Formats: sequence, structure tokens, C-alpha cells
Amino acid sequence: MADVDRGTPRSYRVLRHRDYRLLWAGETISVAGSQIQRAAVAWQVFELTKDPIQLGILGLCRFVPIILFGLAGGVLADQGDRRRTLLATQSILLSTSALLALLTWADAISMPAIYALVVIAAIVESVANPTRQALIPLLVPRAELPAASNINLVGLHVASVGGPALGGLLIAWLDVGVAYLVDTLSFLVVIGALLAMHARPVLPPLVSGGFAAVLEGLRFLRGSPVLLGVMITDFLATFFGVSTALMPIFAGDVLDAGPRGLGLLLAAPAVGAVVSAVVLGLTRMPNRAGLVVLISVAVYGACLTGFGLSRTLWLSLLFLAGSGAADSVSMTLRHGMRALLTPDPLRGRIAAVNRTLAAGGPQLGEFEAGVLAAFIGAGPAVTLGGIATILTAGVVARRFPQIPRHRLSAAIASEAPVDVREPAGAEPRQRLLDTAGNNARR
Repeated sequence: MADVDRGTPRSYRVLRHRDYRLLWAGETISVAGSQIQRAAVAWQVFELTKDPIQLGILGLCRFVPIILFGLAGGVLADQGDRRRTLLATQSILLSTSALLALLTWADAISMPAIYALVVIAAIVESVANPTRQALIPLLVPRAELPAASNINLVGLHVASVGGPALGGLLIAWLDVGVAYLVDTLSFLVVIGALLAMHARPVLPPLVSGGFAAVLEGLRFLRGSPVLLGVMITDFLATFFGVSTALMPIFAGDVLDAGPRGLGLLLAAPAVGAVVSAVVLGLTRMPNRAGLVVLISVAVYGACLTGFGLSRTLWLSLLFLAGSGAADSVSMTLRHGMRALLTPDPLRGRIAAVNRTLAAGGPQLGEFEAGVLAAFIGAGPAVTLGGIATILTAGVVARRFPQIPRHRLSAAIASEAPVDVREPAGAEPRQRLLDTAGNNARR
């Protein structure tokens, strides 16, 4: 399918870099804690209101701040000491979890308090997420950026599978307040990891600020067809292919599997993603990353098409696991491509644009899938979405021919970003952006 670059190290070897290892371990634990908190918040809202609409509002509380503050968060991520910025954001997030625990134990929790703390956390995450992604390339050699992206996703997938399960056990055996406390402690772990890091990379000051800084990032992205194309691919694939909201219908009406079957259906994509990420972590990255991304998106769509047509539980689980595995491969390589093609001064802003699109696709897709299912049924709705996802891969390959031609080896060998620890003026900075844009067009 694609040649493998023998110069690309196996992904797990990136963990030999001490500072990266600290950040990875701390963030993996923190993500697991955040998943525990999400499960606890959802359960507490359900206990307080018994209203599914209130659960839907929780989603809006997390989504709207991404749309409103995501690009601004990217600008903040590209200023000063990213490690220090991450320390500040993690401290605030720790405080929100601690407040949820204290209010719960004091029997003073209320829906306005929950919504307010969820919104605050979402706003802070709009800064923390791009800052975290932008810090990683400063901790590992350029040739190992794709490997670092893959190992990050291994931690993310494992935390996303184990976090909700542990959260459910904590709520059942102890109480919601203990779940919030565990999340609070997880932020202490990542703060400790950041304090223990030796690296103190400091970025040069931004030449432009505010909205002009946002436009600087968007102009770079417009001139980088590989980056722009893979982001558009991700948005469209998740818009057409997302089906999580319809799983209760499949479990209850289509497959007659009941609540236990629903749990299996929801877990199957994550299991496939973990297996895929671990396999990639033990091997070298495929050199023709762009081509593999498009093939993975097509396989993702084919698996969803099969799931929509299936009427047998075990076959449906197999298709869902396949979709999760294909999505994990695509995500790993997209993150690696972005890390290599984005210059250091713009990493936060490009990561913020990517997160905005990555969050927007599934949210809008859930709405689209629900409306379509109301008219033609859940099975046909997912089947059509899978077919549209396959077509997306073909259309993107035609519209952005640079993507299937993209090779990791060429991106690794291209001119590396300037050393961000040295002060740089406007002229060298602009030359860096121009050079990076030319490399991304190849």
C-alpha cells in the first residue's frame, strides 16, 4: 500500500526523550482524569434533572467555547513560554475540578454552577490544547515528530477507553465527588511533570497580535494545500461518518441487543483505535503518509457502510472496530504531517484551527445524522454517510493532488524551523513562514 521510510524510528523509541516522556505520561493521566470527570458530570446532571435536554446542553457548553475562543487560544499558545502557559491552564482546570468536588460534598451543587464550571474549563482548554500540541515538537528531534504524534494518540485512546470505565466504577462504589477528586489529582500529576521538565523553550515575540495574528495563521494554511486538505478531509469524514448519536437506535431496534449491546457498540471503535495505535507504535511510519490518510478515510467510510447494512451484532462490532482502527491510522498520520509542515511560531494557531474543525465535524454530523435518520431510518442514514465518506477521500485526492504525493521523508528533510530559544526579529520570522509555506506546497 505504501513504502515505509527506513529512516523513521519505531514510534515507541520517542519515549527515550526525558522531557517528552514526562509530558506524555502526565497528559495521559490527565486525559483519563478528564474522562472520569465527563462521566461524573453527565451522571450528576442526569441525577439532578432526569432531563436528556440538560445533557445536550452540556455538549453545547463544551462546543461553543471552542468555536468562539479556539483561534484566540491558538494565538496565546504561540506567545512566550509554552510550558508556562500550559502550567497556568492546568492550574485553572485543577481548580474547576476541585470546585465541583467541594460543591458536591457540601450539597451545594446546582445546574448553573455545573454549566459555569464546564464553560470555564472549555475556554481554558481552548488555550491548553493547542499549547500542548505546539510544545511537543520542541521536545523531540524533527525526524521523530510523526512517532511522537502516534505515541500521543496511543495514550489518548487508552485514556479514553479506561477513563469512562473507571469513572463509572468510582461513581458506583463511592460517589461523584470522589470522581471529581481523582480528576483534580490527575492535574497535579501533569503539573508535576511540567515542573520537572528540563527544557525551557521560549518563543520569539509575535510580530502581529490579536486578529492580525489569527489572519497570519490562516494565510499560511491557505498557502499549504497538504495541511488544508487533510484538515478538510477530517472535517468532512467526521461530518458524514459520525454515528454515535444513533447507537441507542441500533442497539434497541436494529440489532435487538439491549443496553449491554449498546455498551459494546460504543466501545468497539475505541478498541479498534487502541489496537491500531499500538501496532503503529511498534512499527515505522509509512512514508507515503498522505496516500495512507486518504486510504484510511475510504476504509473508515467502507466500515461505516457495512455497519449501516449489518443486522448481526458481531458483524456490526467488527465493522465498528475497523472504523476505529482506520480513523486512528488517519489521525496519527495527519498529526504527524501537521507537526512537520508547521513552523514553530505558528504551531498553536494551526493546532487551534485543526481542533475547531475536528470538533465542528462530529457535532454538526450528529445533528445531520439524527435528522436524516428521522426520515429514512438509522441504518440507511449511516450507510449513506459511509458512502459519502468514501467519496470524500476521492474528491480530496483530486482537489488536492499534493496529499497522495506527500512523503514523510521529504518533510523531515526540509528546512527545519528556527531555534525558538533565540530571539528573532520580524525579517527572519517572515522568511521562516515563507520557506515553510513553500515546503508545504511540494
